[in-house]
Amino acid sequence: MLFCPTRALAAATMLLGSPAFADDTVRMSGWGGSEVAIVNGLLTNVLADDLAKEGITVKYEPVDGDFSQFIINGLSAGTAPDLFYVDIFWARSIFGADQAAPVTQDVSGFAANLLEAFTYDGKLYAVPKDFNTLAVHFNKDIFDDAGVAYPSDDDTWTTLQEKLVAVHKALPEVDGLCIVPEYARFGAFALATGWSPFDSQGRTVLDERFRRAFDFYTGLVESGAAVMAADAGQSWSGGCLASERAAIALEGAWIISALRDSAPNMNLGTVRMPKDPESGKRGNIVFTVGWTVNAASKVSRAAAKVAELLTTEEAQQWVLEQGLALPSRTGLADNPWLRGGQPEQMTSRVVLEGLSDDHVMPYFFGDVGGSWMQPINAALNSVILGEADADTALASAQSAFDRMLAK
Repeated sequence: MLFCPTRALAAATMLLGSPAFADDTVRMSGWGGSEVAIVNGLLTNVLADDLAKEGITVKYEPVDGDFSQFIINGLSAGTAPDLFYVDIFWARSIFGADQAAPVTQDVSGFAANLLEAFTYDGKLYAVPKDFNTLAVHFNKDIFDDAGVAYPSDDDTWTTLQEKLVAVHKALPEVDGLCIVPEYARFGAFALATGWSPFDSQGRTVLDERFRRAFDFYTGLVESGAAVMAADAGQSWSGGCLASERAAIALEGAWIISALRDSAPNMNLGTVRMPKDPESGKRGNIVFTVGWTVNAASKVSRAAAKVAELLTTEEAQQWVLEQGLALPSRTGLADNPWLRGGQPEQMTSRVVLEGLSDDHVMPYFFGDVGGSWMQPINAALNSVILGEADADTALASAQSAFDRMLAK
């Protein structure tokens, strides 16, 4: 057969113009709630052309309820999506079971500490999509109506508590804060004291520093500064802020999108977490989520490409401007958008500053995973509800940790 340059050129042109993943459909799952609109917008408004160019169709399947259980059950049953969120506090249960595919894309542009959070046995198993820290978000109008000074970066636990009590006294229908009996919020106060979840020998010791933070947090309700979120018909402090049941909320930047939907006209302010009055230090928790490819996926290469597209600078810039979370790419840390004067910009800037607080720890508990928090959560709940005193509750929690970490 004679070689035909024209035919060869036409064939080469066809190959160069063809999609890399012809007709691959990637099932992708993340949390439900306020994230659904943002992820749909990202796929439709930012990534549609890129996905079409690659020949990939994304089937987005958000999950309401217990997402980690949905993923774990799905992986066991062989029904899990091709690409899904993993939170650092339960990620190792997936990584350790060889249920996640190692990341192969270039990750040099991502924050090193976030990459470390998703590294297991020397391999990276998730691409960090974003991060958050905690901050004090408040309704300026409530404080104005109560004649109470706004929360500020100079607040200690004590001065913030005094402001919340004063708001409730002036406006009995408004509570200062809706608290949840969970380490995910209480932990920032414990860390401010200099306490660490694990000592040098890998043990959890609920020492006098922890006790001081525990007594403060559990005493907020009795002091008149707070109410249990569940007693206000809410599952989180942001719900109370949005409904004007509470004056402040302790949340991350995710509260911006929630308030945009439920309280778009709120006169919002945001300041950093209060300082421990004894140590003079702030504590904070870093929350981060990554995109992980199912190791059993039949379209794993296409799924990895979707993860790459979802975490480009362009995609992360768009997500940042929606007020969901802060970018995991270091190139966006000094983003001009963060220097703006709109409430969502100022809130994001304060949340970013939380990374520089004095005692900051990731929402991550090694191989123990999320079960590590259960003894603390149970102790918080029992004391706040009046079912046990602090001595009894903490003794029970310490015993639980001793058993858990005895190996």
